[in-house]
Amino acid sequence: MSRIVSNFFIALDGVVESPDQWHFPYFDDAMGAIVGSGIDRSAGMLMGHRLYQEWAAYWPQQGEDNPIAPGFNAMNKWVLAHEDFDATWNNTTVLAGDDEGVADQVRELKDSVTDGDIMMSGSATTVRWLIARGLLDELALLVHPIAVGHGQRLFEGPDTVKLDLVHSETLPTGVLFLRYVPSTAE
Repeated sequence: MSRIVSNFFIALDGVVESPDQWHFPYFDDAMGAIVGSGIDRSAGMLMGHRLYQEWAAYWPQQGEDNPIAPGFNAMNKWVLAHEDFDATWNNTTVLAGDDEGVADQVRELKDSVTDGDIMMSGSATTVRWLIARGLLDELALLVHPIAVGHGQRLFEGPDTVKLDLVHSETLPTGVLFLRYVPSTAE
């Protein structure tokens, strides 16, 4: 059985939207090692339909000179969607249907994948959906020492989400690497 591990670049004020506009000044070798380690432990990537559309338009166009592109293009990709669609990016499987049907497909996926974690990067709406259904196993955050002030936040809405901290580390740039699991406490 595999675990679903969600990874986010996140600002101190909880913003996860458009990290390309604020994240890069903090990226260093230590962060690269953390990101690379997560990719190395993964059997593939789970994503929402919107992120899939963005990445499917970008990554296949990247050449061998981009060190991440070959791995992303070759890995298994599972996309959560309300309606089935023709996935053009190689190694992509669409998990489509109503909420209950997709949740069942995700459970089956977790049971069938045995060669690593099912990784996520981004897809805040999808992560909230997974948490609400008890399907997310770990939340890995790289908390940047910046308040962006605008944009989608990881947690939006009225629901309380309880998490247990299982790892913390301060990187040389002041970024905090925090790993959480859903809380078992009532």
